[in-house]
Amino acid sequence: MLRWISEHQVALYWAGAASVALVVAIYFLAPAILVRIPPDYFTHRRRPALWADRGRFQRVALLVAKNSLGYAFLLGGLAMLVLPGPGFLGLLLGFFLVDLPGKYRAEKWIVSRPRILKAINSLRRRRGREPLQAGAATGAGSR
Repeated sequence: MLRWISEHQVALYWAGAASVALVVAIYFLAPAILVRIPPDYFTHRRRPALWADRGRFQRVALLVAKNSLGYAFLLGGLAMLVLPGPGFLGLLLGFFLVDLPGKYRAEKWIVSRPRILKAINSLRRRRGREPLQAGAATGAGSR
C-alpha cells in the first residue's frame, strides 16, 4: 500500500487539491444558487424557461457552462464519497445544475421535504429573500 501511495503521489496531491477546491466552491456556490431561485419556481407544472430574455447564442453558452459546471460537481461529488469532502453535497449541487429528463419533478420532490425546505428558507431569510413556495403540486406524483 505504501509503495502504491509513493508511486501515485502526484495524482493524490491533485485529488486532494481538487477536493479542497470543490469544498470551497460548494461552500460559496450552493448558497448563491439557492438564494437566486425565484420564490415561485417550484409551483409551476413545468420548469420555467431559463434565460428567456437573452439572445440565442447567450442562452446556449450559459446552458453549456451550467451543464459543464454541474457535471464537474457530479464527478467531484463522486470522488469525495471516497476522498475527504462533502461528497453528497457535491452530488446534489451537480444534480441541480445539469439538465436531465424528469429532473424538475425530482427537484420539486426534494425541495418539498420539510427539513430541506426549512433549511433553504432559513438561508434565504438570512440573505433577505422571500421563502421558496413548495405547495401541494410538488409531490412526486405530479406531472
